[in-house]
Amino acid sequence: MPNPATAVLLGTVLEELGAEEPIFDACTRTIVASRLLEAMEQGSCSLDDLRAIGKEALHKPPTMWR
Repeated sequence: MPNPATAVLLGTVLEELGAEEPIFDACTRTIVASRLLEAMEQGSCSLDDLRAIGKEALHKPPTMWR
């Protein structure tokens, strides 16, 4: 579980992306959130980085689930 500041950052990015996309259902939100968490584990923590990663996750099909 991310710390409170990280959780707020992730929530902010997800809400922004949801407002921009016409279709942002629970499955899409889960895929994007998963990709954002992976990026944060690898050190990408700036708001701009997370926005870019989230947008990429929206438009790129997911890889195989682990």
